[in-house]
Amino acid sequence: MALTPARTMPGVLELLPLDQIAFQRMLDVIRRNYELFGFLPVETPVIEYSDILLTKTGGETERQVYFVQSTGALEKEGMPELALRFDLTVPLARYVAEHEYDLSFPFRRYQMQKVYRGERAQRGRFREFYQCDIDVIGKDSLSVRYDAEIPAVIYSVFRELNIGAFTIQINNRKLMRGYFESLGIVDGEQQTMVLREVDKLDKRGADYVRDTLTGATFGLSAEVAEKILAVVRVRSTSLQDAYDKLDALGAGPEAMEQGRAELKEVFGLIHAFGVPDSHYVLNLSIARGLDYYTGTVYEATLNDHPEIGSICSGGRYENLASQYTKSQLPGVGISIGLTRLYWQLRDAGLVGTAKSTVDVLVTQMDAAQLPAYLALASELRGAGIATEVVLDGGKLAKQFKYADRAGVRFVIVLGEDEIAKGVVTVKDLRRGDQFEVARTELIKTLRVELEQAAAMG
Repeated sequence: MALTPARTMPGVLELLPLDQIAFQRMLDVIRRNYELFGFLPVETPVIEYSDILLTKTGGETERQVYFVQSTGALEKEGMPELALRFDLTVPLARYVAEHEYDLSFPFRRYQMQKVYRGERAQRGRFREFYQCDIDVIGKDSLSVRYDAEIPAVIYSVFRELNIGAFTIQINNRKLMRGYFESLGIVDGEQQTMVLREVDKLDKRGADYVRDTLTGATFGLSAEVAEKILAVVRVRSTSLQDAYDKLDALGAGPEAMEQGRAELKEVFGLIHAFGVPDSHYVLNLSIARGLDYYTGTVYEATLNDHPEIGSICSGGRYENLASQYTKSQLPGVGISIGLTRLYWQLRDAGLVGTAKSTVDVLVTQMDAAQLPAYLALASELRGAGIATEVVLDGGKLAKQFKYADRAGVRFVIVLGEDEIAKGVVTVKDLRRGDQFEVARTELIKTLRVELEQAAAMG
C-alpha cells in the first residue's frame, strides 16, 4: 500500500517541543498579566452558528470563513448552519448577550483561543492562530477611564515578555471625525473612507495618501488633503507634548472636542497607572477597525523592528451586541495575535527555543534497580522537581545523548558504587561538569541549582 505523504496545510504553525515550550511560556505571561489586572477567563466554542458569526461582517470577511458541514448537511441547499469562529469579538458579543443577566458589569474578560480564517497562503499569514483578547464591557455606559487601563495591561505584558522597546500608539476616532467635519467632510461614510486611507500613512507614505485623497474616488482639494496630512503626521514625544499637540489643533465641532477631552483624560490616567511616558504616544494617523471602533484606538509596535508592524491593536466601541440584544453594551478591548507575533519575533531572532520542562533525567544503570530509580523520581516530583526516568535502559552514552537533545539539564546516575556510598552522581549538561552529592542532600542541592538557573534566565 502506498504511503500517504505526511504534511500540514499552508497557514498553520506546528512547532517542535522546545519551540512549543517557548510559545507556551508567552501564553503563560499574557494570561498571568491579564489576571493580575482582574480579568476573568472565558472560552467559547470553536464552532458557532453561521448567522451569529456573519451578523457583523462584510463580504471580505465572509469569504474567509470556514463553514462546517456534517455528511447529512451536505445534502441541503443554502449556507451551512455552522462555521468556525474567525475572531473572538463576535463570539464575545454573542456570549454577553446570551448570559447578560448572569454577568456582573462592568464585565472584565480575557480569552486566549484559536481562531480560523481562510487567508491566502503566504509567509507570515496564518489560517489557524491564537488571539489573546481582553475587553471591559459596560451596561448602558462605560467610563473612558477603562480606555486608559488597556494600555497599562499591555505595557505589563510586553515588559515581562522582554521583547525589546515598544510603543503604544493612541488616537481617538471622535477627534478625527470632528476634524474632518471642520474641513467640510460631513458624510459619515466618506469620513470612514478617509480614516481608512490615513491609517495607511506609516505603511504607504504621505504621497500615496495625498494622491488617493485628491483622486477621483475622494475628490478632495489639494488644500484639504494637505491639512489632513499635517494633522495625521502628529506624533507626541512625552505626556506634556501630547497635551500641547492636542491643544494646538484649535477649536472644532462637538465630536472633535469630545475626542480631545477623552484623549487628555486617557493619557493622564495611563501616566497614573505607572506606564512610562516613553511607552505611549499620540499618533493621529491610527484609525483601526474602520467603522467598528468609535472612540479610543490603539496599536503597539516594536521600536527597533517597525517592519513587523502592529503587535497588538484594539479600541473603544459603543455597542458590542446590538445584533443580539436591545441592551446598550459599550466596551473597550485589545487583542494580541500571538501566533503571528511569535512567528515574527522568532524570524527576527528576538525569541529562541526554551529549556525543557523536564528538570532531571534519572538514568538506568541496572534494570534490577528500576524500583530504586522510580522511588528516587517520586521523591523529586514530590519536591516539585519535574523528573523523567529512563525505563528501557541502553548504553549510558545514549541516555546522555537523549537528555541533551531533549533539553534536559541535569542527569542523575545511580549505580552500584553510588548506592554503596549513599550518594548520587549529578551531571550538568549545560555546564558540562558533574559532581557527587549525598542522597539525603539531593533535593536541596537540585533546588539551589534550579533557582540559580531560573535567576539567570
